[in-house]
Amino acid sequence: MPLMTTKPMFDLAYDGGFAVGAFNVNNMELAQAILDACAKEKSPLILQISKGARKYANIRYLKAIIDAGVAEYPDLPIAVHCDHGDTIDLINTCVKDGYTSVMIDGSHHPYEENVRLTAEAVKVAHAAGVVVEAELGMLGGIEEDVVGMDAHEYEKNVEKFLTDPNEAADFYKRTGIDSLAVAIGTSHGAFKFKHEAKLAFNRIEQIMKTCPGLPLVMHGSSSVPQEFIDLVNKYGGAMPNAKGVPEDQIAMAVQKYGVCKVNIDTDLRLALTAKIREVFATKPAEFDPRNYLGPGREALTKMVQRKLHVLNSAGKADVINKHWEKLGKPMPNYYGKGKAA
Repeated sequence: MPLMTTKPMFDLAYDGGFAVGAFNVNNMELAQAILDACAKEKSPLILQISKGARKYANIRYLKAIIDAGVAEYPDLPIAVHCDHGDTIDLINTCVKDGYTSVMIDGSHHPYEENVRLTAEAVKVAHAAGVVVEAELGMLGGIEEDVVGMDAHEYEKNVEKFLTDPNEAADFYKRTGIDSLAVAIGTSHGAFKFKHEAKLAFNRIEQIMKTCPGLPLVMHGSSSVPQEFIDLVNKYGGAMPNAKGVPEDQIAMAVQKYGVCKVNIDTDLRLALTAKIREVFATKPAEFDPRNYLGPGREALTKMVQRKLHVLNSAGKADVINKHWEKLGKPMPNYYGKGKAA
């Protein structure tokens, strides 16, 4: 099965009580683990490539890895998404590189500039049959090139940074976006909160009323599993007090509200780092990358499998494939091949 946009996924997810996991990829091991987990659980997935990943891995290599994954798992519904694109030039490049979905993040700009930038990105992407995610509101924390509010300051004043439901309706109408990343109390990175997070479910309900049918996206949604934090710290790391979003709250946002996409990056980094640290500490003579990346890849696969059950997306691959076929298999202009939707 070729790559698809997120439309057939979100069509079913919005009312179906599940969300699609959006996993950031930087290298082969991450891609293999994510794809293997989704194949085992028969789950749709979104592979996210950030600006930092493009710089680190070279998009030619990442595209080749993704092509290999599509060939290896022909029955998996897969979308390739630009995570936190910040310029129209980058959006243009991603469309030409064969992404099926892009995010334009103007949330750090004044509102009117966010509207202008987002509307322009929608015009560019939709012309090629590519769907667009945007962001409104502000998250805390820091992850890669994404700098939000100081995590502790954000936690103290979170209400003033949440997505405004009426503003969201105006933004949706004026930009024509396909999905919206909302600020509902999540935060980027591993050091998200001093105390246990409490998501603003009432805010999601209000946005669903002002923007009926609009698929919502949760960024900063890694749960920072304690088992990986413990391994990192046990084997020489320094990550005290790292706290994430509890999985039961993520599950509630997905199953009871209009959250169709949940971004997961920090948890991937933690799983891989924890197992590599464990190998280096317990087998100091080891120098074969296969013998420390291999255990890391296994830990990633198991962790992603667990996430798919939290998102309730396990077992949803077949129904999405059937829906995609019913829609007429709309495809973006993938690597210069095929016909735009």
